Amino acid sequence: MIPRIYEDLGHYISPGRVIVIYGPRRVGKTVLLTGFLNRSGLKYKLDNGDDISVQEVFNSQSINRIRRFTEGYELIAIDEAQNIENIGLGLKILVDNVPDIKVIATGSASFELANKVGEPLTGRQTTLKLYPIAQLELLSQYNKYELSQKLEEYLIYGSYPEVLNIDTLKGKADYLRELVNSYLLKDILTLEQVKGSKILLDLLRLIAFQVGSEVSLNELSRNLGIDVKTVRRYLDLLEKAFVLINLRGFSRNLRSEIKEKSKYYFYDTGIRNAVISNFNPINLRDDIGKLWENFLIIERIKKQQYQKLYANNYFWRTWEQKEVDFVEEREGQLFGYEFKYSAAKDRLPRDFLNTYPGSDLSVVNTENYLDFVS
Repeated sequence: MIPRIYEDLGHYISPGRVIVIYGPRRVGKTVLLTGFLNRSGLKYKLDNGDDISVQEVFNSQSINRIRRFTEGYELIAIDEAQNIENIGLGLKILVDNVPDIKVIATGSASFELANKVGEPLTGRQTTLKLYPIAQLELLSQYNKYELSQKLEEYLIYGSYPEVLNIDTLKGKADYLRELVNSYLLKDILTLEQVKGSKILLDLLRLIAFQVGSEVSLNELSRNLGIDVKTVRRYLDLLEKAFVLINLRGFSRNLRSEIKEKSKYYFYDTGIRNAVISNFNPINLRDDIGKLWENFLIIERIKKQQYQKLYANNYFWRTWEQKEVDFVEEREGQLFGYEFKYSAAKDRLPRDFLNTYPGSDLSVVNTENYLDFVS
């Protein structure tokens, strides 16, 4: 069992506050929660948002009913909390009216939890975002040399917990296909009344082939046979459901810079490869540059989240095709990163440094990437 970054949830728990754990499906939120509860020494009550009786209690908005439901417990935990219609208001009533109660809620559909938890619990919640397993978490089991020897596996099959526990490459691929077909779009199809998964999967395939490239909504619209407004809505849903990450162009309003378009990356490279049904080894692929860029960006974002490295993330490109793959704006300074799978020396795009004096620019390759992501 790989220790997760939030293994000790007790560090975040305090009376009168709700711990909300977000994240994609199947990344280990329930395992994290139940493991902590079993070790906590607290008298706890664990329920599931799918349970109709639990839904009725929290939807009732009755102080007395919620009190009776939680009476005698030190900690209340609700898994899949987004399935309770008025969960945010119900939890607010709980923490406001039951002194010293501790509460943990988990959910996979961020757009649903954000709407129903966020506003009622303003000032009363601590949010923890859980990703597929990060390289910095794996360093608890491997040293940097050992971890780098497994790089190809992470690029091709990603780092969902179950994938890492499967011994065979065929088993890993089969699991990822099942994850895409059964779980990946479940929240969107259930909660947003999207009629079918085909159009979403077709959209994901187009995005998968364009990882690292600027995306044109008009082009996607033409290829899919749907209007631009619908494309924009579907992309937004895929972001909120923890499938895609959107990176926007950086600009300080210089005419030569491109700032309107976006790039999209997957939360997990294994999911990206499952969407296009390509689990070929690195030496048989022509998309290693895309995989490398996607891998580094999501692993860097995990590091930012877990180590509280606060930054705004962008890419940078000019109309003259000068570009920097990843730009962090933090602590009042710009940090640019070029991603090269090969460790061979490459010329840095000096235009970025000339445009933004005082910024920092470096190359991330297979020799130094663990310093960047861990």
